[in-house]
Amino acid sequence: MTDDPGMHPDRPTLGGLFNEVPELYDRVRPGYPAELFADLGAFTGMDERSSVLEVGCGTGQATRSLAALGCSVTAVEPGTDMAALARRRLTTCGNVEVETSAFEDWDDRGRRFDVLVAASSWHWVDPVIGRQRAHDVLRPRGWMALLGHVVVRRPGEPEVYAETADLHERFCPGNPGWGHPPGEDDVRTTDDNWGPADELGELFGPAIVRWYPTVQWFDGDGFADLLRSTSLYRRLDSDIREPLLDAVAERIRTHMDDRVARRYLTFLRVGQRAD
Repeated sequence: MTDDPGMHPDRPTLGGLFNEVPELYDRVRPGYPAELFADLGAFTGMDERSSVLEVGCGTGQATRSLAALGCSVTAVEPGTDMAALARRRLTTCGNVEVETSAFEDWDDRGRRFDVLVAASSWHWVDPVIGRQRAHDVLRPRGWMALLGHVVVRRPGEPEVYAETADLHERFCPGNPGWGHPPGEDDVRTTDDNWGPADELGELFGPAIVRWYPTVQWFDGDGFADLLRSTSLYRRLDSDIREPLLDAVAERIRTHMDDRVARRYLTFLRVGQRAD
């Protein structure tokens, strides 16, 4: 499971849902392991001389790690409140500039970059426009890197979706978005079914893919807040979402000892610009 609208016709509108809750998003969303950025630097040769374009920086979670590599970062974010929070979070990073725009409409002013990074954001970009723009704003032999998280489960471990299926059906019956996360091994062995497997396309060379197991631990209220930050729940009317998430939090408290894991396989997918 990813927080992914797929080919939903309201892609830009759904993406804007995060702009309603920037502080919550910044507090509860998972970050990215240091090992991933070390691999990203090794694959692309990023250093203090490199220029990086980040598409959809959100509140700057990945931006901080990119800035720590020493490169100059231009971060583009369509949500005005998300971008404003990112600027506040990144005030100590002199090598970062945050610009407010959708990537499809962004004025590059002729600038070209060594690496383009999209962290849990590329699925909000129109794929036809986005791939060509990514190719065009990169220098020859530049790199495109997609980062993201796939929610997974471990056999034998209590899993929130299984424990709360009846609540989801009660408050929002028939919603096709509910489901059980895949197992870790299923994701690793059927890579083309998880994450943006084909998003690099023919404009980029063969992708290098790495997976990183990560986990967050929550009590009931914390897990409900995490769900409040995702598009699947934000698109619900508040008079459905809030009673549902209050019931989920109570179920975690009373049936799961008020402690649950949110497990991910975090991915890095890197491809070099084809020239």
